[in-house]
Amino acid sequence: MMEAGRRTLAAFAAMKAAREPVACLTAYDATFARAMDAAGVDLVLVGDSLGMVVQGRRTTIPVSTRDVAYHCRCVARAVERAMVAADLPFLSCPTPSQALVAARRLMQAGAQIVKLEAGADAPRIIAALCDHGVPVCAHVGLKPQSVHKIGGLHRQGEDAASAEALVRQAEACVAHGADLVLVEYVPPDLGRRLARALAVPVIGIGAGRDCDGQILVMHDVLGVNPQAPKFAQDFLREAGSVAGAFAAYVGAVKARDFPPAAGA
Repeated sequence: MMEAGRRTLAAFAAMKAAREPVACLTAYDATFARAMDAAGVDLVLVGDSLGMVVQGRRTTIPVSTRDVAYHCRCVARAVERAMVAADLPFLSCPTPSQALVAARRLMQAGAQIVKLEAGADAPRIIAALCDHGVPVCAHVGLKPQSVHKIGGLHRQGEDAASAEALVRQAEACVAHGADLVLVEYVPPDLGRRLARALAVPVIGIGAGRDCDGQILVMHDVLGVNPQAPKFAQDFLREAGSVAGAFAAYVGAVKARDFPPAAGA
């Protein structure tokens, strides 16, 4: 097991090499972030999912960089051990110059790495961010910001052609400097393939237990999201407390008991 200490990209690379899964959760305020940190969560993501679980929106699209920066400041004040990541919201980074402006706001708010949903221009944007010292997590697979384009939150990469395209996209992002890859809602065998093919840690959400780590939305772990995806799991029901739920989730990820082997 990785020793206690501030989580860094080097620490995550060592965890991948040692096959120790990285346990990640989303957080949006100081109190819950502090509890996650104490429970051993390795990475806390201030996700644009806040639009749905905090603001009551139907999608993540209305979330602004200002919104994410505000919640990032709250989370960063509380976290001492976990890495703090922050989402680049919808159309906040269509060009390298705009990506740099948005990333600066989030990094100055306390983020240590930014996450962007990878489109056709992602490699170019990632390269620009990396050239300026900004760590980047590339998000592939199901990309919630594209919900209207793809017609819903459906599993991606189910046929050979789309799976190959997804792998090529992830490889291009890493080749241009991405430090982490998050893959959402793909078949478990595709999650496994990405984890084996990419040199950087691959964090899965609904992508099978063979990824290098797992992430869930906090509200799904606590069983309070009525719109929770089918790959989520309520850890609060058996744990009996918020702190217990976070600890149970971390333990299940580290033991590769989550997600269950039969599903993603």
